[in-house]
Amino acid sequence: MLQSQLFTRVRKEAPKDEVARNAQLLIRGGFVRKEMAGVYAFLPLGLRVLEKIKNIIREELNAAGGQELHLTTLQSPDVWEKTNRWDDEVVDDWFKTELKNGKPLGLAFTHEEPLTNLMRDHIDSYKDLPIYAYQFQTKFRNELRAKSGIMRGREFLMKDLYDFSLDRESHEAFYEKMKEVYMRIFSRVGIGEQTYITLSSGGTFSKYSYEFQTLSDAGEDTILFDPEKKFAVNKDDYSEEIFQDLGVNKDDFHFQETKSIEVGDIYTLGEKYSKALGLTYRDAEGNDVPVYMGSYGIGVPRLMGTIVEIFADEKGLVWPEEIAPFRVHILSLDGGRDEKVLQAARELHDNLEKSGIETLLDDRDLRPGEKFAENDFLGIPYRVVVSARSLESGGFELKKRAEDDAAVVSRDTLVRSIRN
Repeated sequence: MLQSQLFTRVRKEAPKDEVARNAQLLIRGGFVRKEMAGVYAFLPLGLRVLEKIKNIIREELNAAGGQELHLTTLQSPDVWEKTNRWDDEVVDDWFKTELKNGKPLGLAFTHEEPLTNLMRDHIDSYKDLPIYAYQFQTKFRNELRAKSGIMRGREFLMKDLYDFSLDRESHEAFYEKMKEVYMRIFSRVGIGEQTYITLSSGGTFSKYSYEFQTLSDAGEDTILFDPEKKFAVNKDDYSEEIFQDLGVNKDDFHFQETKSIEVGDIYTLGEKYSKALGLTYRDAEGNDVPVYMGSYGIGVPRLMGTIVEIFADEKGLVWPEEIAPFRVHILSLDGGRDEKVLQAARELHDNLEKSGIETLLDDRDLRPGEKFAENDFLGIPYRVVVSARSLESGGFELKKRAEDDAAVVSRDTLVRSIRN
């Protein structure tokens, strides 16, 4: 892609009313636009990152047996009243509206109820189970105070998966599998080393559940973690009873305390929703049995914001390779005056694109200092400089965003290095 055709621009300053570092950087870089508190639009660069994160999640969930669907945002109160979650005293962050005929509607903040209700049309027998259904869906939550940039919004994209299982035993087998799936997701987006499977309260569903907490000073949570055993406990839920309940001796752990960001969670739902909404199956003996359920969530913008918080440096954004908007950023220097330089840059751009390497070419007639500064700020993994000097030296200057050293290499060496 030619940068001259990209309508977004790097800004010198972020909006004065934005305090979250992740949003400041993303707004300045032209990745997102703040519409209002807790509501962000994703511009071309930001959408490329978001879609790459989604595709990583999608690949891992599909490999684990997940089936993708897309439910509606508009919700009738009928289904939610059966679980008592339409009541504002029970759920205080509904966005509610009504049709012109006066019928009330809500904007979904989660989808346990509608998906459980939908499955009544598709589950009859034990032979129909298990089903692992997931979606990427916009959620709406009427938060009292929206903060933390794209990591906590009033309108946000959520990946929510629900398992519909025969019984507790089969659910727990999938539940354990999902711990591994989630850690593969977080490793692929670059934060696996900083992310811990964290024991926390199971709320009304079970005694314990698990969160996935990423170490960061920007976090709203506090965890106690053992870096050697890769085990953590949410500080709010820490107790001596945990060690008694778990395959463990408290003295074997050496906990450190730190701030963290919750990037995912998995819950056992049991029979709460299936019983309330009449979702049953016939077992081998012909008995009606409630379906056993679990819930698995990842806030996609929150994950993106966490990555920004973890990797950004004093120069700007730093994207891990698998989710960067482009893998290579070519800077054409003196291209406005030297057609040979610009032509070489364009040919390299086309060659990389044909090789399957997503490339952004800065073909604008700007001073080198401006191009270098914007390149650093955008955080694209590889920078390639094309100039009269580099061509005279035998090729192109290649440098990684997170490294200081650059080297002049031939086109073939450059393509081979980036591919590998």
